Amino acid sequence: MGLPIDRLVVATNVNDILVRTFATGAYEVRDVVATTSPSMDIQVSSNFERLVFDACGRDSQAVRALMASLAQSRRFVLSASALKELRSLFAADRADEQESAAEIRAWMREANYCVDPHTAVALAVAEKETRDPSVPMVVLSTAHPAKFPDAVKAACGVVPALPDKLADLAKRNERVTVLPADQTAVERYVTSVSRAPREGAAA
Repeated sequence: MGLPIDRLVVATNVNDILVRTFATGAYEVRDVVATTSPSMDIQVSSNFERLVFDACGRDSQAVRALMASLAQSRRFVLSASALKELRSLFAADRADEQESAAEIRAWMREANYCVDPHTAVALAVAEKETRDPSVPMVVLSTAHPAKFPDAVKAACGVVPALPDKLADLAKRNERVTVLPADQTAVERYVTSVSRAPREGAAA
């Protein structure tokens, strides 16, 4: 049952803490470099902590010690067994700004398909991956190129169009609700406009 996946490939931009971790076992925080793929412009990710928890045999004490080291010295080193576990499931590589822009241009030129900078990073990394050519490589993408029009235009000269559902977005009426700087007031407002079932509501 389930999707038969050979392994997952972690793709990052130049903020490559995960690539370095998979290569050396050392998770070391460095300064963030601003790029055209800003969702990847991070260092510490809570999702990675969850993965480390599994790689450490779900040993919360071990993970707590690693996180304490991270807080104190901005780095920790995985055990050999934890690193082996991670490497059995994942590969990792990075793509810089030039590679990302080249990927956007290539997909527009060769397939008339516009990709956002994050997808471009993933595509560039996928092309670097050494693999069995009989096994398909699937790139998962969640961003629309219209969210990053300047970066896309700079790369390929095309300004990406909004999706059909949002094509008239600039013409729509703007709606604003001013609330006091009070948590209770915000919570009440969110509840009042939420589509979630409310207590006492008819089923």
